[in-house]
Amino acid sequence: MRRAKKILLTLLIVFVAMQFIQPAHNKSKQVLITDFTKVYSVPDSIQLILKKACYDCHSNNSSYPWYSNVQPVAWMMARHISNGKEKLNFSDFGSYANRRQISKLKGIANQIKDGEMPIASYKLMHPAARLLQLEKIMITNWMNATADSLSSAN
Repeated sequence: MRRAKKILLTLLIVFVAMQFIQPAHNKSKQVLITDFTKVYSVPDSIQLILKKACYDCHSNNSSYPWYSNVQPVAWMMARHISNGKEKLNFSDFGSYANRRQISKLKGIANQIKDGEMPIASYKLMHPAARLLQLEKIMITNWMNATADSLSSAN
């Protein structure tokens, strides 16, 4: 029994110590001129869906729930955001080359259509990010139409 108490005490100390190591938050009050919504005339309905299901991991301005201040959850969230922004950053979308924008638009449509985005762990923690079938169709159609219009403009 004594050994179990020592192990529990050690784990508690480690857990408390972890709370002092907080990752930087992904917060920017600025909306850059390269932001997706500045580059394209995004309908309000599409913009709302993107904000609730995509922007936390794929922009320079994430919303942080209360549990994001508890380790190791904050570290996991920071990693998700970093990985998400590396693959697609809506805040920098306008700085992408035209060809890359077309590829990203089609990729967004395909991943949403296939149910790959938003990822399961995000939907688990953010129930509002679960897209309805109609929302998936709206996003997919708009992204593909926008990609097609860019392709035909070249």
